[in-house]
Amino acid sequence: MNALKDFWALHRIGYIRMAKKLLTNPLSLTGLVLLVMFSFVAIAAPWIAPPPPGARNPYMIPRDGFWYTPRPPSPEHPFGTTSGQYDIYYGVIWGTRTAFRVGLEVVLSIVTIGVVLGLIAGFFGGIVDNLLMRLVDLMFAFPGLLGAIVITTIIGKGLNPVILAFILVGWPFYARLMRGEVIHVRENDYVAAARAVGASPFRIMFRHVLPNTIFVVFAVATLDIGTQMVGVAAMSFFGLGSPVGYADWGQMVAFSRDWIVGSAGNPVQYWYTLIYPGAAIVLFVLAFALLGDAFRDILDPRMRGSR
Repeated sequence: MNALKDFWALHRIGYIRMAKKLLTNPLSLTGLVLLVMFSFVAIAAPWIAPPPPGARNPYMIPRDGFWYTPRPPSPEHPFGTTSGQYDIYYGVIWGTRTAFRVGLEVVLSIVTIGVVLGLIAGFFGGIVDNLLMRLVDLMFAFPGLLGAIVITTIIGKGLNPVILAFILVGWPFYARLMRGEVIHVRENDYVAAARAVGASPFRIMFRHVLPNTIFVVFAVATLDIGTQMVGVAAMSFFGLGSPVGYADWGQMVAFSRDWIVGSAGNPVQYWYTLIYPGAAIVLFVLAFALLGDAFRDILDPRMRGSR
C-alpha cells in the first residue's frame, strides 16, 4: 500500500511540473495561441460569417453567381471568390469547424480503440497479445491515405465515409504504441504492489498502468490531429470527401487548381484562391504540431537532452 501511495504522490507532482513546463515552453505557447485563435473563429463563425437568410445548411458556401473565373477580394467578398463564385472568406471561417470536427472525431476514435486494444494486449500477453497484434499487422496492409481511398471507394463518397475510413486505417498505430508502453510499465513495483494487495487485473490496468502510459499516446495524438485533418482535406481535394460547395479547406484548395499559375503576364493574378485556404491548413497543422512537439520534449528526457 505504501508503494501505491508513493506512486500516486509522485504522479501528482509530475502532472504539476508538466503543466508548468507547458506554460513556459515557447513552442507550446505559440501552439496554444494559434489553437485559441482557431477555436475562437470556430465558435464565433455564425457571427463572423453569418449564413445567408434561409440557408438550410450553414456549411454550404454561398455563391455570388456561377461565373467560372475567380474574382479578387472586395468589400462584399474580403478574400475574393473561387471558380464558381464561392465566397472564400465564408469557406475559410466555416471550414475551421470542419477541420476541428474531422481532426477530433478521427483522433479520439482511433486513440480510444488503439489504447483499449493495446492495453489489453500488452497487459495480458500470451494468446491475447498474439491475436490482437496479428489483427494489427493485417490492418497495416492498408497504408494510410491509400487505404482510406480504397475503403471510401467501397463504402461510398462523403465526409462521414471518409472519417470512418481514416478511423479504420488509423487505430492500429496507437494499439502498437500503447502495447509497447504497457509492456514496459507492467513489471514496475507499483504494479506488483497492486497485485499483492489483491487488486483485479482490470483495476490494475485502468488505475495503475493506464495513467502511467497514456501521456506518450497523448503527445502523439496531439501531433496527429493536424495530420488527420490534412488527410481528410486531401480526400476532399480528390473529390471523395465533402460535397461540392461544402466549407472544407481541402475542397477550397481544389477550386484553385486551374488558377494557380495565374494568367499570361501575371502568374500571381489569382493568388487569393490558394493563399487563404492554404494558410488556414498550414497554421492549423502548425498549432497542433507545436503542442505535440512540446509534449514529446517534456515527456521524453532523451529528446530534451539532445537539443
